[in-house]
Amino acid sequence: MRLPDGRDLAWTEWGLPDGRPVLFAPGAGMSGVLGFGTDVLAELGLRLLALDRPGLGRSSPDPGKTYASWAGDVRCLVDRLGLRSVLGVGFSQGAPFAVALAGAGLLDAVALVAGQDDLRAQRHLLVPEVAGMLDAVEADPAGFEREITRVADADWLWGVILATAAPVDRERYEGTGLGAAVRAALTDGFAQGAAGYARDLVTALGPWPVPAEEIAVPVHLWYGAGDTSTVHSPDLGAALATRIPDVRRTVLDGEAGALLWTRTRDVLTALTTP
Repeated sequence: MRLPDGRDLAWTEWGLPDGRPVLFAPGAGMSGVLGFGTDVLAELGLRLLALDRPGLGRSSPDPGKTYASWAGDVRCLVDRLGLRSVLGVGFSQGAPFAVALAGAGLLDAVALVAGQDDLRAQRHLLVPEVAGMLDAVEADPAGFEREITRVADADWLWGVILATAAPVDRERYEGTGLGAAVRAALTDGFAQGAAGYARDLVTALGPWPVPAEEIAVPVHLWYGAGDTSTVHSPDLGAALATRIPDVRRTVLDGEAGALLWTRTRDVLTALTTP
């Protein structure tokens, strides 16, 4: 769709055309071609809209992208399509972008799955590499963004995902169709270059779009007990769960960072259950 300022906002959708809408904020560098739950959406009466953030996939770049401008883009989509009773899911780095939609009053409830935490509040638990990125963004955000734009591409980010994934996830990525789907979403996400991802990363390493204490809708945090990603929540959402007013936290044994695809029915059923 064409936004008021002339940019395009793109998404990929599955499920029932008249189903209850679920807006999906994919992970780092990924476009909306990576969906989930396509085998259960119709049964659950849902319409999944997986969004391309500006500069990723087919959405036009927005060099000044912020959480607020992102929420403004999505508000245009919600209004244009006449969406009502909207739900949200944020995966990995998509989590704070989903929180931005909740903070803007666009969602009735949101699930954050293997989500990136409010990293500044968790700095004492971060590995040195991630803490160093926070320091670099604080010292010179524009310089950090330029450097990430220079070095990042789909293959680079795929390597980071594999290097930090738990063994159970690495087996899934390398031995099942999930890996091919993630690679396709990364390739599509970087189709316009790395600037969209770099802008997302700088944004996600900054303050959260709304303080956790001020999130006014129900939030369900989902983590796999074996998650080893260095950019997800370092304590599997334990501290975050104490800060959000209306929250449920589920940590699943035998799962890691890919639980959005292995426990899809559980995530969506809980999201639609008051």
